[in-house]
Amino acid sequence: MSRAARLIAIGWRHHVRNLTASRFFVVTSVFLPILLSTVAFFMFRAGAREGTLLYASLGAGVMGIWSSTLFGSGGAISWARREGTLEVLVVSPAGYFWVLLPQTIATASIGLYSLVATLVWGRLLFGVPFAIAHPLAFVVSIPVTVLGLGMLGLLMASTFVLYRHANALSNMLEFPVLFVSGLLVPLSALPVWVRPVGWLLAPTWGMRAVRAAALGGNPWPPMGVTVGLAGAYLTLGALFLRLFLRLARERATLALT
Repeated sequence: MSRAARLIAIGWRHHVRNLTASRFFVVTSVFLPILLSTVAFFMFRAGAREGTLLYASLGAGVMGIWSSTLFGSGGAISWARREGTLEVLVVSPAGYFWVLLPQTIATASIGLYSLVATLVWGRLLFGVPFAIAHPLAFVVSIPVTVLGLGMLGLLMASTFVLYRHANALSNMLEFPVLFVSGLLVPLSALPVWVRPVGWLLAPTWGMRAVRAAALGGNPWPPMGVTVGLAGAYLTLGALFLRLFLRLARERATLALT
């Protein structure tokens, strides 16, 4: 257990340094949350219900975390494949799972900036009130949501090793997950057949926990569901990664050439 924790800690620190050294990733992470939050604010500004703008602000912030997680996970595999190091990482003594796990957690952690930037931007430019109903629960709900999104990123990233254009696949998956998770549009406004899909996604429950903690409600049940889904994603991600790595070796799709 201590070895696994050490691998995760070292891998997280290494990937955070690598990602923050990438100008493209930094610029995207800095400006995309501001763009998303501005669009969300203009969409919701006409709402007359109390707390509407904070509702939109929190949704835009979690959107930024998810975008960072998915883009970073798919991008890391593409970068490793382009640099010719993916094969080396796959056959590392620790196993590729222990390389990919801290990678997805690192991208989700960097995405925390999105939430902070969105709340600050909304407060300064749009005057969004920042009054938290349950401060302790709000503080706990943030890392729980990051964990859920990171593990969902791990599950999706396990399939990216099969494809030579992982970035394109990650970009394709970004907005469908945003919509069916109810980050900006409530699930009740979506078609009935879409709602069960949202229930299987950690962003749905993480977002419910964050909003309940901020706007009022009971955030602990959705936090529990988020943690449960994170555990399920972790288990499935480990199984799928083993299967997809075997298929990638059989199809010789690990390298670009």
